[in-house]
Amino acid sequence: METHQKSSVTKTIFIVPAMDCPSEEQMIRMALGSLAIHAMDFDIPNRKLIICHSEEPNVVLDKLVPLGFGAKIESSQALEDFEIKLAQLDAAKDAQERKVLIWLLALNGLMFFVEIIVGWIAQSAGLIADALDMFADAAVYMVALYAVGKAAQHKLKAAKLAGVVELLLATLAFWRTGYQIYIGAMPQANAMIWISLLALAVNVTCLYLISKRKNDGVHMRASYIFSANDVLANLGVIIAGVLVAWLNSPIPDWIIGLAIGFLVLSGAIRILRLK
Repeated sequence: METHQKSSVTKTIFIVPAMDCPSEEQMIRMALGSLAIHAMDFDIPNRKLIICHSEEPNVVLDKLVPLGFGAKIESSQALEDFEIKLAQLDAAKDAQERKVLIWLLALNGLMFFVEIIVGWIAQSAGLIADALDMFADAAVYMVALYAVGKAAQHKLKAAKLAGVVELLLATLAFWRTGYQIYIGAMPQANAMIWISLLALAVNVTCLYLISKRKNDGVHMRASYIFSANDVLANLGVIIAGVLVAWLNSPIPDWIIGLAIGFLVLSGAIRILRLK
């Protein structure tokens, strides 16, 4: 990576209104994989993306626009040599963050198998959809870890593969929920509640792991927010389980199953739109 040409590197600040979680951060990283990017800083709370790059700002913007996050240029300026050096990613911190992400993958992968098996046995569309959502989230991180240090074409292929996987998962979530509705299956409320409580414990553990690194940078703070959103999904399934037991009706389970399915589908569409 060259950093010594003063006139060839530009720092551009992009406003990205719809960027609100690490999943979208990884989509952006993959979308820009073919460009000469020297460093990226994601300010997700403020919906800003700071990039040090060699191409014209509009060339970078052309890669961001198809993602549908509403990206636009706020400012752009040439960098001096010493500023470029300060903009480079810190290798040690990246290694620490990677360890946390690997732990998240392991925990989410384990919980996926538990939820998918119990959800199938308990005939709960909500549990199955939540399991598929966890797998979909893990798939994005898996692609990000795989793509580190790879050539641009490998990054794009990995991104497309992740999008296809998420599309299949969304289709499976819709199919299973539709099947549950068709046969009028009554889910086991107790299984929904207890397994979702276990998933909640796993995600709280993820929050604890991320909390150790959340002050290291925007990416890890955003990961903290992302896991917090997973906690909300778990709470949604728990509430659905309580309503199933209280109303003696499977409808709350069907609703949460469809809602999570649409969430996974949205992520798949965004990934598949990468160029």
